[in-house]
Amino acid sequence: MAGIGIWQLIIILVIVLLLFGTKRLKNLGGDLGSAIKGFKGAMKDGEDETKKESDDQKSVQDDTKSSGEKD
Repeated sequence: MAGIGIWQLIIILVIVLLLFGTKRLKNLGGDLGSAIKGFKGAMKDGEDETKKESDDQKSVQDDTKSSGEKD
């Protein structure tokens, strides 16, 4: 049988609980959740900046084209 079965997962979970305790695992879970939330926020901010920069470049190009047509 390839892979990890349900019994192996249960044994691993029990060992981890015995080593770290429930309070410490709860803190780790909260920290991990905060880190993921912060990472997603940073990714969204980066996408917004990239979109803003591309919009600014397009407006500069449009201004250059329109000023060239007026002359």
